[in-house]
Amino acid sequence: MSNFRRPARGNKYRTGYLRSRAWFVRRARWFVEESAAGNDLRCEACSQAAKVRELELHHIDYSGVTEAPTGWKAEENHSDLVSLHPAHHELLHRLLDRDQVLRAMRSRRVASAFALRVLRRKLTTTTTEQP
Repeated sequence: MSNFRRPARGNKYRTGYLRSRAWFVRRARWFVEESAAGNDLRCEACSQAAKVRELELHHIDYSGVTEAPTGWKAEENHSDLVSLHPAHHELLHRLLDRDQVLRAMRSRRVASAFALRVLRRKLTTTTTEQP
């Protein structure tokens, strides 16, 4: 198993699921659940508060995503998704794609958690080093 992000072409998850009604309903529900729990919406990489339209969700685990004869099912656990600014989401995927150790990890959950810690550290270092 690899955590490498496959090209969109021929990738049912990216060309099907992420464009499906099931995903948009699940995405909206995630933000409602987060707010209902009393949590401020924020980017998990930089910790800055953000609005729903300013955030994307990253899948820590895909186990709740299934394709059925009737269409896609979005049954991800709340904890299987994390909110990120689009640029930070892209950076997280670049880390997962380019780092040989992360690509080879058997668990996407572990690889994503490790990559997110690296990204947080880099963003914090960059922010504190600015004059």
